[in-house]
Amino acid sequence: MKCKNVHSKLIFFLEKELPVSEMKQVQQHLDECSECALFAAEMKNTLSILDSDKVTDENPFFFTRVKARLEKQEEEQPVSRPVLVRILQPVAFSIILLLGIYGGFKLGETPNATVADSQLSEQEMVPFWNELEAEPIETFLME
Repeated sequence: MKCKNVHSKLIFFLEKELPVSEMKQVQQHLDECSECALFAAEMKNTLSILDSDKVTDENPFFFTRVKARLEKQEEEQPVSRPVLVRILQPVAFSIILLLGIYGGFKLGETPNATVADSQLSEQEMVPFWNELEAEPIETFLME
């Protein structure tokens, strides 16, 4: 048997899940090949460490404690909220949302400006549009 085949069947061999004929073949190869035997020993050690970590102490009263705590929480919670609160809370949230949307639209509207105001603001913007003609970009970047 080749080493590659032994490596693929090694976990099953260590867990004793292979058929008897294959178990004998793998054991025979491990007796002959020292590298595979070393690999099998390391794998067995790793599996034993993993198995020891799996062991947990189960508390027999865990379920009853959890059940009692859940029942206690159910008793402490109020049965229902008053009808007035159940109705007013969504209404208040809806009104606040609508006021926010209305305020957003009002803030986003452009004000009605007169012709004189628009000409004035246009004249104020012109120097900024032509600023690159006054100073070359190289000079600006060098500073």
